[in-house]
Amino acid sequence: MSITTADIKQLRELTGAGILDCKKVLEETGGDVDKAIELLRRKGLAAASKKASREANEGLIGAWISADGRTGVLLEVNCETDFVARTDDFKSLVDNLGRQVLEQSGVGSAEALLAASYLGNQTKTVAEQITETIAKLGENIMLRRVVRFDLKGDGMLDSYVHPNNRIGVLVDVAGGSSANPRFVELAHDLALHIAAAGPRHVSESDIPAEAIEAERDIFRSQIAEDKKPENIKERIIDGKLSKWYSEITLLNQPFVKDGDLTIQQLLQKYGKELNGEIKVRRFARFELGAS
Repeated sequence: MSITTADIKQLRELTGAGILDCKKVLEETGGDVDKAIELLRRKGLAAASKKASREANEGLIGAWISADGRTGVLLEVNCETDFVARTDDFKSLVDNLGRQVLEQSGVGSAEALLAASYLGNQTKTVAEQITETIAKLGENIMLRRVVRFDLKGDGMLDSYVHPNNRIGVLVDVAGGSSANPRFVELAHDLALHIAAAGPRHVSESDIPAEAIEAERDIFRSQIAEDKKPENIKERIIDGKLSKWYSEITLLNQPFVKDGDLTIQQLLQKYGKELNGEIKVRRFARFELGAS
């Protein structure tokens, strides 16, 4: 018999299982809802779906760079407890997902990866594999976010993951070569700095205009009662903006290893030494459970 959308919806409402899982068991049971429910329970998928509503803020962040250095991946997978995050099953899942993104160019987002066939078992999607792991480990598991960088032109990709796997960084640096030890040292220092300082943008030119105007409005309200001329107030606001830039933009931040240098000055210093212009093209920074 043909399985209708209404059949799938009914089974999903009764069990909370995923759409694909409901469709599959209905096909296996010839559309018998009672048998389909029993089959879902035997597979642990009905229970897993209930766990999927529970909050998951623990987990692991991982980073991978391809053997040729041309592709980098940063990925976060969440679970409910640190205990499960340290299990071999969970670690293996995270590693397999990271390596899949590294090998397959079309899965550079969480949505695309979830819909793809799981590299470890082509008969399942990644979403189905995660559901099975939920059933096995007894906790909600969520693929939170994924980023993949492909190197264009010169430069190098570098990554850093803090020893507790709660912070990870992927950075794309132009203007040098991975064959040069000093350039490699700089790229790694930049990754470490991004992990420690938490910038949100490379430079102020990357900040949306509406975000800058929103900050201006906040600063303007802070000094609204001051009895100063408007031109003086605008200078104060500009000063507050400059301080804000130094907090959220990479190039304006003081280098964590030498507070007398901004990252922009650090790049210029290395550029003179290596006879070229060095730029940070982009970076990604994930902190476990953060938005």
